Amino acid sequence: MADWSQLPRDLIERIGKTLDTATELLRFRSVCNSWRSSACSRERRLSSGFQILPNGITKSSFGFCLSKRAVYLIGLPDSRNLGGWLVKLEEVIPDRKRLVNPLSRNPLKSESLPENFPRMLDLNGISVKELGQAYVLRHVSYRPNSTSFTDAGDLYMEKVVMMWLDSEPSEFVLLTIHLSGKLVLFRSGDRTWTIIGEGMGMDSPYDDVIVHQGKLFGVDNTGKVVSVSKDADLTLVANPVFGGDKKYLVQSSRDQLLLVDMYLSIDTEEENFDIGEEFMGHLAQYMRERTVRFKVYRLDAEQKAWVELGSLGDTVLFIGDDSSFAASSSDLYGCKGNCIFFVDTYNARELGGLGKEDDGMWVEGICVFELESGSMGPLVNYPEYHKIFWPPPRWLLSPPSEVVELAKQAEGLSL
Repeated sequence: MADWSQLPRDLIERIGKTLDTATELLRFRSVCNSWRSSACSRERRLSSGFQILPNGITKSSFGFCLSKRAVYLIGLPDSRNLGGWLVKLEEVIPDRKRLVNPLSRNPLKSESLPENFPRMLDLNGISVKELGQAYVLRHVSYRPNSTSFTDAGDLYMEKVVMMWLDSEPSEFVLLTIHLSGKLVLFRSGDRTWTIIGEGMGMDSPYDDVIVHQGKLFGVDNTGKVVSVSKDADLTLVANPVFGGDKKYLVQSSRDQLLLVDMYLSIDTEEENFDIGEEFMGHLAQYMRERTVRFKVYRLDAEQKAWVELGSLGDTVLFIGDDSSFAASSSDLYGCKGNCIFFVDTYNARELGGLGKEDDGMWVEGICVFELESGSMGPLVNYPEYHKIFWPPPRWLLSPPSEVVELAKQAEGLSL
C-alpha cells in the first residue's frame, strides 16, 4: 500500500494550490505532518475585530464594518441516503460564528434552534462542502466621547463580493452596487470608494455582481455583463438579453457562468377593488411584487452572448439576497434537480390547510421553481425538499457515538 506521506514536497504543494476553499485545504493539511508543512495555509482572513471601511456609498453612517458569510453543505461521509443540509455561517468575530438563513441576510434566532443543537462541529466526523461566499457591509456609527465604534445594525442591502489579490496576502478588492445603480469598487488601503462610470451615461442600472474564475463581473438590468479590473476598467463580456425584470449571476456546479432572469408581476391583495382615493393612498397595502417565472442562460464567451437553457440537468440553483450558488442534486436530500430555490412574497391562501381567517395574509419565505414543469410555489408545498433547509437532520443532533450507526443504517449496512 502506498505511503501518501512520502509524496514529493513539490507535488504536494501543486495539489494544495488547486484547492478552492479553506475547508478543502484544512482537510488536505490534516492528512499528516508532511502534508501540513508542505501545503501552507492560504486562507485569507479579515483582520481581527472590526474591519472598518470608509463610507463612500451612503451618508447614513461613519463607515462600514465588513464581515464574511459562507454557505456549506453538511452531510455524513459516504451516506447519500441521508443527503445534505444547507447552512450559512457568519464569522462575526474571529473563530466565533452564527447561523444565518441560507437564502437571506437574516440571522437565525437561538431560540428557534433545537435544544440539542451542537455548539461545535467535529469536521472529522462529517462531510463539509463550501457552496458559496458572501460579504456583508454594516453601517458603523461613532459615539461621541467614546474611543470605540458601535454596529448600527442596519445592513447595506446590495450584494458585496470580494476578490483577494495575489500580490499581497492581505490585499483585496470589493465590488458592489452604488445607490445610483452604478458599480462601485474599493481596494484595500484606499480611503475612498471608486464609482465606476461616474459622469458617463448609463443605459441601465446594475442588478448583480459576482467573482468567477478569479475575476469580478457585474450584470445590468438588460443582461449586459462586464468584467471589472482592480483599476476599475470595464470590459464587455456579454451583450444584453432582454426579457425579465431582475438579473442574477451564478457559477454553475460545472464552473459555467449562468444568468438567471427573474420575471416579476404585481399581485393585489383583493381580487376585485375600485381604484379610488382610499386605495391610492394605501397602495402598498394592496399590492405586492412577486416572482412568476425564470429563464436561465449560459455564457458563450466567444460570441459574447447568452444561450438559453431548456434544462439544468441535475443542477440546483439557489438565488439569495447576498449570494447565489449551485449544487448537484445528488448531494441534496430528496432533490431531483433542474429547479431554483429563492425567497419571495406569496399569499397565505397558497398554503395548504389554512382557514379563511388566514386568507389575504402576505408571507415572505423560500419558494421553489421547477424548470421542467414551470410550477412554482412556497417550500411548504414541496415536502420532498424540506430537509435541505429545516429542521436540522437527526444525525447532526445526535451524540458523536451514534453518528456512525446512523450512517450505516442509512446505507442499509449491518451494525
